Amino acid sequence: MLKTKLIVEDDISLRVDKYIVSVYDELSRSELKYYFDEGLVQVNEKIVKPSFVVTNNDIIDIFERKEYVIDLEKEDIPLDIVYEDNDIIVVNKPSGLVVHPGAGHLNHTLVNGLLYHCNNLSNIGGDTRAGIVHRIDKDTSGLLVACKNNQAHRILANEFKEKTSTKRIYYAIVSGIIDHNLGKINAPIGRDKTNRQKMCVCEDGKDSITNFKVLERLKGYTLVECQLETGRTHQIRVHMAYIGHPVLNDPLYGVSKQTTEFGQYLHAKTLGFIHPITNKEMFFDSELPDEFKNMLDKLRS
Repeated sequence: MLKTKLIVEDDISLRVDKYIVSVYDELSRSELKYYFDEGLVQVNEKIVKPSFVVTNNDIIDIFERKEYVIDLEKEDIPLDIVYEDNDIIVVNKPSGLVVHPGAGHLNHTLVNGLLYHCNNLSNIGGDTRAGIVHRIDKDTSGLLVACKNNQAHRILANEFKEKTSTKRIYYAIVSGIIDHNLGKINAPIGRDKTNRQKMCVCEDGKDSITNFKVLERLKGYTLVECQLETGRTHQIRVHMAYIGHPVLNDPLYGVSKQTTEFGQYLHAKTLGFIHPITNKEMFFDSELPDEFKNMLDKLRS
């Protein structure tokens, strides 16, 4: 079924993918990639690649993409479901659970469990990232929202991107005593050139801002509340390490190796956003994991 037809009316020579996103607001360039991969974009009735150059009077047809996920195993993984309706599902992810399939983790992920539970997930990000609007690290626990259809996903992804009304608050136990009560870390984050598994603060990185508040000073450690203004990979872990207070038990950015089997003591405690379909304000709060609370008790004694 034909989704839309575009006629190039300008005297230009431009890549077809760039032209589409410039005149058609419903598709981002990253989402559009999947349309090209599946042969759903034609120019003058011929399937083209993203690099194809369009000119005046060319006719672009974009065909509807099926909203279903294929070739992923549905697994009966226990899920702590906080909220669910026909469009979204909010879960409290445990530490140790990978969010979506990837290199080294083809199954036993949150996506595999979500597919078993609700059968349908959006596929804007491709099959392996079905439903996933935002991620939290494997060894970070806490709240995450996924989408069941592309309409909800598209709207919510834009909300997260524009930071219009989303609210994400994390609790973390960090090494050392932070003397001041409030802080704002404004430091760009990019891929570490010497270790591709790590991120780092670097001049050519993307703008990254983390606000933090001291909640409690412990024996050699500090419990902080972190609120994100941006959503970079490993942002809190990188930023806290950058100011000399890495997250406790962080094997990648910590000052020493993991001290327990539990992951880094970082929990996505609060999540807020506007529902993509009903426009209702949604707000969720979660309990700290038992391991997190036990560590706090240990550091208080």
